[in-house]
Amino acid sequence: MATTRRSLPLLRTLIAGKTQTRNVTYMPRPGDGAPRPVTLIPGDGIGPLVTNAVEQVMEAMHAPVYFEKYDVHGDMKRVPQEVLDSIKKNKVCLKGGLRTPMGGGVSSLNMQLRKELDLYASLVNCCNLPGLPTRHEDVDIVVIRENTEGEYSGLEHEVVPGVVESLKVITKFCSERIAKYAFEYAYLNNRKKVTAVHKANIMKLADGLFLESCREVATKYPSIKYNEIIVDNCCMQLVSKPEQFDVMVTPNLYGNLVANTAAGIAGGTGVMPGGNVGAEYAVFEQGASAGNVGKEKIVEQKTANPVALLLSSAMMLRHLQFPSFADRLESAVKRVILEGQYRTKDLGGQSTTQEVVDAVIAKLD
Repeated sequence: MATTRRSLPLLRTLIAGKTQTRNVTYMPRPGDGAPRPVTLIPGDGIGPLVTNAVEQVMEAMHAPVYFEKYDVHGDMKRVPQEVLDSIKKNKVCLKGGLRTPMGGGVSSLNMQLRKELDLYASLVNCCNLPGLPTRHEDVDIVVIRENTEGEYSGLEHEVVPGVVESLKVITKFCSERIAKYAFEYAYLNNRKKVTAVHKANIMKLADGLFLESCREVATKYPSIKYNEIIVDNCCMQLVSKPEQFDVMVTPNLYGNLVANTAAGIAGGTGVMPGGNVGAEYAVFEQGASAGNVGKEKIVEQKTANPVALLLSSAMMLRHLQFPSFADRLESAVKRVILEGQYRTKDLGGQSTTQEVVDAVIAKLD
């Protein structure tokens, strides 16, 4: 799932008297190049629009993946068992947004997926895209968020009428494994610093345990700088000097807030890729989806921005060990953004989803 920051070494070969540039990628294991099945959940709202965009681009570049599509919606009581079976068989899923009902005691299907598949790490890559003007430059932040416990896990009940108790559970096991994932990601992607986000000045036991776990793991990675920041100060620093952050590791609720804030700073939720990963399974989706699922006008006008999910699908291709296809897809998307001719309304343009997709396909090398 990791996205490398430095370009791969280049090998020049002479073919038919012409000089061609090829990427040196990796030596594949037998079977690595076989087409892979991927579970596809179009979801609600803009989900079918942007997942269809990915399908078109994958077909255009003959990517070695094929999709098993399932109709799932956020108002269902549970994720259908056949969908879970498909993800467990394929190990990888690509999904659009699923609408989460407000109140009423209906559980979020997104949370069900994370718990059922133990997708304990959420990763959102928030970085400036060349050609897309933002208030801050040099933003390149990866937010890694614990995905299975804390306030966001929805453990709450009504004690007596008018009194609701919401539980925040933090365990050493989950804190250690998310910290280890963050440091491994930093190490493998040539990142220099990991920042732990917390509120241990108030929640001394819960967030204190999270910090203690991060500190223990940090000692095993002496080449990576480690620091800590209180979540309210973190939000202030994000909007004033975001370039100071590199990799951020957070408990569940803080991570959702921090990731969406960082996405807004770096260009908006429509361009930020992300995914959720565990020891066995991975689900890729738009990295920061605040408010996108329910925008019916965007659905009617077919002007949803497909960039975030296209970049998420590039992350998926790397996860599947198809780096050359991932590079082609990323390069095409970034060239479309840089040239600026085809952009959806959220990026200051007037293009439809299909026009952006056609532009990306035209830029595929």
